[in-house]
Amino acid sequence: MAGETSRNRHVVVVGGGPAGLAAAAAAIAASARVTLLESGDELGGQFWRHLPQERAGAKESRLHHNWSTYTQLRDTVLGAACCEVLTNAQVWSLERDPQGSIQLNIARGPVDSGSRETFQLAPDALVLATGAHDRTLPFPGWTLPGVFTAGAAQAFAKSERIALGQKVVIAGAGPFLLPVMTSLVSANANVVGVFEANPLRNLGGWVADRPWKLAGASHKAGELLEYVGAHVRHRVPYKTGRAVVAAHGTDRVEAVTIAKVDRNWRPIAGTERRYAADAVCVSHGFTPRIELAIAAGCDISPQKFVRVDDAQRSSVDGVYAAGEITSIGGSDAALYEGQIAGHCAAGGDVADPELRRAVRQRATFTHFAGRLEAAHGIRPGWTSWLSDDTTLCRCEETSVKSFRYTVAVTGSAGLRSTKLTTRAGLGICQGRICGRNVEALLAEATGDPVGDSARTDRRPIVAPIRLADLATAGAAAPTTCTEESES
Repeated sequence: MAGETSRNRHVVVVGGGPAGLAAAAAAIAASARVTLLESGDELGGQFWRHLPQERAGAKESRLHHNWSTYTQLRDTVLGAACCEVLTNAQVWSLERDPQGSIQLNIARGPVDSGSRETFQLAPDALVLATGAHDRTLPFPGWTLPGVFTAGAAQAFAKSERIALGQKVVIAGAGPFLLPVMTSLVSANANVVGVFEANPLRNLGGWVADRPWKLAGASHKAGELLEYVGAHVRHRVPYKTGRAVVAAHGTDRVEAVTIAKVDRNWRPIAGTERRYAADAVCVSHGFTPRIELAIAAGCDISPQKFVRVDDAQRSSVDGVYAAGEITSIGGSDAALYEGQIAGHCAAGGDVADPELRRAVRQRATFTHFAGRLEAAHGIRPGWTSWLSDDTTLCRCEETSVKSFRYTVAVTGSAGLRSTKLTTRAGLGICQGRICGRNVEALLAEATGDPVGDSARTDRRPIVAPIRLADLATAGAAAPTTCTEESES
């Protein structure tokens, strides 16, 4: 178990979702001094996104899975004298000095307020639990107003009880489509249908293959039954092997075309069907937020996750990672990974008795996540539903045709040079939306999946910061440390 050395060990946790909360609570239990940084207004992350405390719902627990775990972790971190919780705190960059020590540069306060507080922290150990955001594949018309990421629809439904449309199509791939449907019907939207791109033959194997290995995740079956019940009650069709291949409209989306696709997501000619809709919510999985891990020098896997050992320790001394940046495993995996990371960051050992259950459950849910990825992961045929004038990069308005033409005439397989010559990924979002799609199209065009080994996730400035705030940066610590309830 954690020894005396942990009592004065300063552990900084970045991210207030399931992994970050679990890491902070475990570090507190191991007697460390903890600072928990959350960029949003509230703790909970995307999974437990909820109404603000001043207008909280009377029955909030009915809208979330595992809500009691959230309240327990929240109360632990807010109630611990050795833990400082800073909401609205954005780590905008990470630096390392020649000795390898890490410094976090942080801005705190309302974005664009002109009065953000800036300060630095130099932790003894750092736990990165920065989560992920939606991966959305492009299709003709996807830039029309009314086309949203499923994550955005979920966020509005959970945190504001607002549906982003009255007649909504949900499409993409992965189990995330199901809770999005549930949230939208709870906000009184008419969901036309949920369309999963993978056909049944892609999905069926993950349960049939060695089902005993799923025993530790049996409660997931209960969640699935809840979603099935919601589909039945609200008469929402769930169709597999179908993808949204076009959105139509003038000033905003008015309809979408859904087509049957084969197991590699190539549209099947003659199967197109048009659905009227005023909103389309799309998700094809998630992109882990690994900018800080890259800045810290952590080793990144070919699948673009942070490599960690059994203790959730990255390749950099003192830097741990947990949650979606190590694999897309859902909230259960994130909770157990966070617990292990926080305990070990505080000076504990992965073999300590208090981690036995977490280690066992992590193995179960890591296996579970691998099955989900095998069943729902993106297939290469999606590029065949692109038209020449489909927008690839929304910020720079780079079309698929111009991208492919430029790659062909330059003959370059390098990501850096391709970004410069096509402008794709160089806009205001810095490739957060299009980056992985740009990489995929470049690899397809050149036949070289490695190229110059550059990554669109390398962003030294992790979040935008005003020049005036930058000019005031330099303080060694926050002048005030307000807990979530006072934010």
